[in-house]
Amino acid sequence: MRLRIRAARALLAGAGALLAACGGSSLSSPGGASSPTASTPSSSASNPCSSALSMLPTATEVAAAPVSKQGALGYDVRDAREFVGLHQVAGRQHALAAQQGTPAEAAAVAPRSGAIAVIRDDGALVMSANSFDLGDVGLRFEPNAQGGYDVVPASGGFRADLGRRLSLADDAASEQPLGFAFPFFGSRQGSAFVNSDGNLTFTRGDVATDDRSLGRVLSGPPRTALFFADLDPSKGGGVFLSSTANAFTVTWCGVPDFDNTGKVTAQAALLPDGAVEMRFDRATTLRNGVVALAPGSTTAFAALDLSAATSTTPGGAGALGERFSAESALDLVGAARLFYSQYSDRYDQLVFWTDTRVTDAGTFAYESTVNNSIRGIGADSMDLAAQYGSAGSLSSVLLMDTLTKYPSDPTARVNGENTSLSLIAHETGHRWGATLRFRDGEGTSDAWLGRQLAHWSFFTDSDGSVLEGNEIEDLGGSFRTGAASLRYSPFDLYAMGLVRESEVAPAFHVESPVITEPTSAAFSRESAPRSGVTMTGTARVVTIAQVVAAMGARSPAAGSGPFSHRQAWIYVTSAGHAADAAALSKLEAFRSAFEGFFASATGGRMTVETRLE
Repeated sequence: MRLRIRAARALLAGAGALLAACGGSSLSSPGGASSPTASTPSSSASNPCSSALSMLPTATEVAAAPVSKQGALGYDVRDAREFVGLHQVAGRQHALAAQQGTPAEAAAVAPRSGAIAVIRDDGALVMSANSFDLGDVGLRFEPNAQGGYDVVPASGGFRADLGRRLSLADDAASEQPLGFAFPFFGSRQGSAFVNSDGNLTFTRGDVATDDRSLGRVLSGPPRTALFFADLDPSKGGGVFLSSTANAFTVTWCGVPDFDNTGKVTAQAALLPDGAVEMRFDRATTLRNGVVALAPGSTTAFAALDLSAATSTTPGGAGALGERFSAESALDLVGAARLFYSQYSDRYDQLVFWTDTRVTDAGTFAYESTVNNSIRGIGADSMDLAAQYGSAGSLSSVLLMDTLTKYPSDPTARVNGENTSLSLIAHETGHRWGATLRFRDGEGTSDAWLGRQLAHWSFFTDSDGSVLEGNEIEDLGGSFRTGAASLRYSPFDLYAMGLVRESEVAPAFHVESPVITEPTSAAFSRESAPRSGVTMTGTARVVTIAQVVAAMGARSPAAGSGPFSHRQAWIYVTSAGHAADAAALSKLEAFRSAFEGFFASATGGRMTVETRLE
């Protein structure tokens, strides 16, 4: 879960209707069937998208996104399998470096500094940027004897008949029948969901607003990810479908991402023998995305360099493909495994810090839960601890990112009205929340939740929780926010197992709020905490009984603990850099101060032990 510069938005349902590509006329032959020569790939120089887009009404093009999905703070909703897949990516990058004559020593655990474990990375852990490089490339994924796929090069020219234009909104899906039974990872599919985000799925559509990540590809439904990214066909370009007995072809022509930072022109074709063809035009300017095939719900991933597929490249029995990113990332799985090679498996959380930025431009820090069996708090059940090298003690990992962006004083403000200590508590607390819903009438409501339904709403009186919301004073007809990010709220403590149901006092959220001060600023339920804001509205009270009615009783029982939490703090130095003594001293001061802050934030109900064994 991540402090991310990104605002949540509502899901938009996909329109399933097929529209003519231009002024009532279709780009396909009558009845939607392709002509006999339509299946022949065209030359790259005469990409059919060019003529198709030239015939679209100008009104379909939108110059810029009026509202960005970037906001003040956010949280990581990537599936935990993301980091298992990234571990495979890191291994491939390191192996390629060795093959190219620039081998590096294996990353190693250096002598610890006080209570801080130090890991020296020599190229195995910090993954370099991997920008999209498949312009004018064609790929054919062929079924193999293992039940998966291998990759062979193919012509880069698009199939000439684009077919008809699909009406797809942002974050939308349209189920379409296939003209044949399509064998895919051992199952035959009769229809495919065309999702606006550059991918086809089977059994169900995918319109979630979570990160378009490798982890989502691995954990979601069976998928052909042509260019899985946050695309928005409503802002420009077009998505076209040609379905015949010989090929089911979907083409994204000049479709921009939500924030209009780039466009994608690419084509995917499903063939009756189970093969999948992908073609990418040089007009594709977006650099972050996932190109892959996946059977769904898997951790098996073959990380490939698709641009190097000059002959048959084996992909094994599981998912295969490539993740493209213009920014560096840390291999959390590899770092965790390296830590466990030298230290005991007695920690609930691993807290990683670095000397270089390893989060993307919109991310401050994040937590990822990898092992959870608690029910009744809104967290998915999972157990990926073994992937990280733990026999079961590990529950989650925190990536606080580069230490340099935190002020030397851990109590000084950073990233809004937070402090370094409250940010650590924020990420620590995401192990348990904030994801509680409540029963409202006959239904379940999330009205008191904020960004991506994993923080308290700006308009919720969260007692100044480190998981956001605000300390809100009811002035009788009006309300005022107080100091922010001070402690865990009673409902946080309930989710953490620290208080019984009878100890949880009701909370309220302000319904239909109208901001009266400051009038120059706009606030929504997704906004980060801010003190000194006044508003009018109606206080709606939520009780623990309503939460239990919606979520079920917490199991293990609320109030049963545990009352001690163990963390290991780990400092990762990038290749060629030794651990700086001043940085380690600063981090040690943070670690020591956090133990007291955490105890205070839980009202003395839980301690955090950060010493190494």
